[in-house]
Amino acid sequence: MKFTLSWLRDHLETEASLEQIADALTDLGLEVEDVSDPAKMLGAFRIVRVIEALPHPDADRLRLCRVETWPEGPEGRVEEVQVVCGAPNARTGMRGVFAPVGTHIPGTGIDLKPGVIRGQASNGMLCSERELMLSDAHDGIIDLPDDAPLGARFMDYAGLNDPVIDIAITPNRPDALGVRGIARDLAARGLGALKPLESVIVPGRFGSPINVHIEPELKDQGCPLFAGRVIRGVKNGPAPDWLQKRLRAIGLRPISALVDITNFFTFALNRPLHVFDADKVKGDLHVHLAKGGEDLLALDGKRYQIQAGQMLISDAEGPESLAGIMGGEATGCTDETVNVFLESAYWTPITIAATGRALKINSDARYRFERGVDPAFTLEGLELATRMIIDLCGGEPSNIVQDGAIPETARSYRFDPLRTRALVGMDIPESEQRAILESLGFTLTGDQAQPPSWRPDILGEADLVEEIARVSSLKRLKGHPLPRSQPGVTPRILTPLQNRERAARRVLAGLGYNECVTYSFIDAASAMAFGGGSDEMQLENPISSEMTHMRPDLLPGLLQAAARNQARGSADLALFEVGPAFTGGEPGAQHIQATGILVGATSARDPFASRRNVDLYDAKADAEAVLMAVGAPAKFQIHRNLPAWFHPGRAGVISLGPKLPLAIFGELHPKLAKAYDLKGAVVGFTILLENLPVPKARKTTRPPLVSSALQPVDRDFAFILDERVEALNVVNAAAGADKTLITGVQVFDEFAGPKAAAQFGEGRKSVAISVRLQPVARSLTEEDLDAISHKIVEKVHKATGGTLRG
Repeated sequence: MKFTLSWLRDHLETEASLEQIADALTDLGLEVEDVSDPAKMLGAFRIVRVIEALPHPDADRLRLCRVETWPEGPEGRVEEVQVVCGAPNARTGMRGVFAPVGTHIPGTGIDLKPGVIRGQASNGMLCSERELMLSDAHDGIIDLPDDAPLGARFMDYAGLNDPVIDIAITPNRPDALGVRGIARDLAARGLGALKPLESVIVPGRFGSPINVHIEPELKDQGCPLFAGRVIRGVKNGPAPDWLQKRLRAIGLRPISALVDITNFFTFALNRPLHVFDADKVKGDLHVHLAKGGEDLLALDGKRYQIQAGQMLISDAEGPESLAGIMGGEATGCTDETVNVFLESAYWTPITIAATGRALKINSDARYRFERGVDPAFTLEGLELATRMIIDLCGGEPSNIVQDGAIPETARSYRFDPLRTRALVGMDIPESEQRAILESLGFTLTGDQAQPPSWRPDILGEADLVEEIARVSSLKRLKGHPLPRSQPGVTPRILTPLQNRERAARRVLAGLGYNECVTYSFIDAASAMAFGGGSDEMQLENPISSEMTHMRPDLLPGLLQAAARNQARGSADLALFEVGPAFTGGEPGAQHIQATGILVGATSARDPFASRRNVDLYDAKADAEAVLMAVGAPAKFQIHRNLPAWFHPGRAGVISLGPKLPLAIFGELHPKLAKAYDLKGAVVGFTILLENLPVPKARKTTRPPLVSSALQPVDRDFAFILDERVEALNVVNAAAGADKTLITGVQVFDEFAGPKAAAQFGEGRKSVAISVRLQPVARSLTEEDLDAISHKIVEKVHKATGGTLRG
């Protein structure tokens, strides 16, 4: 929203400076994005007189000018400087615009310095319009009339001294889309007084030949009020200079007086209007819903195919305007327009927003109507615009015709001065709170506050507090420490699950993974690929077609992130995320996962051939590291009851039993990697943090160190097994042979494949383990070792069917 300082002062009686106004606007929540102050760019340029302009002695196209200047203004001292000028219109006695040495020239971007041109000193510049960024004209320097005040700033003489303020408007403040709404906020802050708005009633002199009608179904939701009047005998043409300058200052192109007046009301009073050429309107105007397929050439020169259900303003021959968004070219005003129909209506925001988005039309009218204009100002704005048209274009007004009525917006909320202290923590006297609300247009009756019709965003007691705090200034809010809930050391507040999440993040970051935060919404295909995609997990109002379902797992988001990174040149990736996955649409149908993926190779290329593709053992090692950090039991089982998105032969499930999985690790299914267009090996893991058992008691001290002075003994065993038997089963069986003496079991060799089948038989392999025995009370004898070895062989045979290799 752009406006000039003089425009603001049309509505606000104030002596505040530009800086004070800009600071107050930002503090009020109307953030100032830019202030264009002409004084900073054009303040140094002054009107001067050329005493004499002679040909340059050494250049045919240059002239040597003696210039009379007033560096301190018209009442200050007079100086004479010499300027070398190349303009063909430089002449003796002319008045022009002079830039002294040190001035920044906006049109060229240079800073003037004293110079010597063809042997002659030049101290300053006589400027063209392009050098001042007034136009593209640069054939000659600016030639001012003989009555131009010598020594005055050119920006003051040319009316270029009006600063432009650009503020950001949040969607909940449609009242600030007009200069008067901004002035009201500043007046409430205390930066001046809001000037009264003139109440005008322009009596009609004849009946309107054009009537208006609203389809009954649109009077509740669509167009509650449509009004207008004919003004005949107008003379359209260029708008007055003051109006054109004001519109140009905010970036609008002046078109004609009639159109410029409607634009003026849009920005000044947040009241969009439209003028039809009445001679081109056939019959009456009626507001209705489109049937679909209608065609309209709009004022932006584009042709739109209207969809069914969108609102139109039509005459007897067809659509003439997109209601509340943009008028039609066929009934637009031109310089030949003599009779006009001035329209002022109230359109409901949802209808306008839906039509504008569907047709991809952005206009100042749509921008305001879809946020909500003041319905009570519809007829008053029509009267004020009528007065301005008659004043600037002449003409004779008809009676006002209307259909519908101003919608009811009256509502009230309880005003409790103590709520400001409770919600915001600011001590503001009740009298000051009441004064703030009244200055914003609220009506206070006892303990009830009624919002004005131009504030549709006020919907409760909290909004009243927000207005009071905003206008009073949140800078007055002082920080105070919260009171302690109890004396002494604050107890732990994190739950065991929260501690596990934090520990998992630390470990994975320490292992070199990069944390991702992905959306909880994924596309339907990905949801189905990972066990979801049901109707109960589908969003009713998704933000895009790629975010239609709640995620059943964290892997889809990580895989999509990996694919995006690979597409941008990052081939080797380590990503993780800790967050919720969802199993249904009801509250609580979710669980926390810690998921990581490895893609590509383990390291960059080096001369030592250490680079290799990631494999399932990398995923297993990292999963075990996380489990250890979050307090999982040291002993667990691994089975292959895998979900479909893991490779059936290169993955496993870590569990404490058949029904209590703790983690899933391994290589992802090749079809899945191909579907996500991932290059290289892809492995991953998922830790189910909520499945870990909570320790029964937390000890405050470490257990005593258990050590032995006796030498440990290592014994190696090699077993012939079925090739489908996991090595972990052999390890677990051997470890269970004697839990007191056996402190460790490790696989150190596996002999499998065609050679093993030739030696041991088809489908057989050999697995070798090393068992460490730690004596406790005495050294182990040969008899003791033989007995333990026998028990190990028996345990392994019973668990796996393996026999000792001879």
